[in-house]
Amino acid sequence: MILIEEFTDYRARLNKLINEKGNIHTKRFMNLDSQVYEEGALSTKTKEMLGLVASMVLRCNDCITYHMIRLFQIGTTDEEFFEIFNVALIVGGSIVIPHLRKAVEVLQELREYEKDGKTVSL
Repeated sequence: MILIEEFTDYRARLNKLINEKGNIHTKRFMNLDSQVYEEGALSTKTKEMLGLVASMVLRCNDCITYHMIRLFQIGTTDEEFFEIFNVALIVGGSIVIPHLRKAVEVLQELREYEKDGKTVSL
């Protein structure tokens, strides 16, 4: 369960620094990034699914991990995850395969958290 812990600790520590030292533009962007995933015409779950597909296609492992955690928190099933992965593969092609591996690794670790009754905070 090292992957998730390292990611969440690193993210929290660096986001704190960014918040302390960043200027108004940085803070506005970070705030917008959070707000865009709130409920609207599309559900939060749908927006996170879109974010995961985009992250896989853009090949950002940090973003993949973030959206995987968010979707896990929302209650996404393995079947839903693998359909999301399939969309990313079709859109992005074979270059997405290494990032599919990362997503599956994260999913396995999240399911271990679930089995152990642990929660994941971002």
